[in-house]
Amino acid sequence: MIKKIFHDINKKYDLEIGRIVKTIGKEKAKKVLLQFPEGMKPYSTVICEEIEARAGCECFIWLDSCFGGCDIPLEVDKIGVDLIVQFGHSDWSFGKKEISVLK
Repeated sequence: MIKKIFHDINKKYDLEIGRIVKTIGKEKAKKVLLQFPEGMKPYSTVICEEIEARAGCECFIWLDSCFGGCDIPLEVDKIGVDLIVQFGHSDWSFGKKEISVLK
């Protein structure tokens, strides 16, 4: 697989990195857990490095499954994270209305 640069990934998925960095700062989070759906996991290390560089925090990538906002890892308390960021890459269409997946 060709390693994509962050710009290409962000253009494709609109990662809202600014929003994430702002939230990390507001919460004073030092350890951040990143959850990705299967389709985004190949890009997770690039995204992780970008967040760490911009926010000055330590990020961990959750490699187990992530089926959406209700899928919070039970073991998260054992690694002592301050914040969880969930990424999604699908829009949901209900009739004529398009609903974006929120992180």
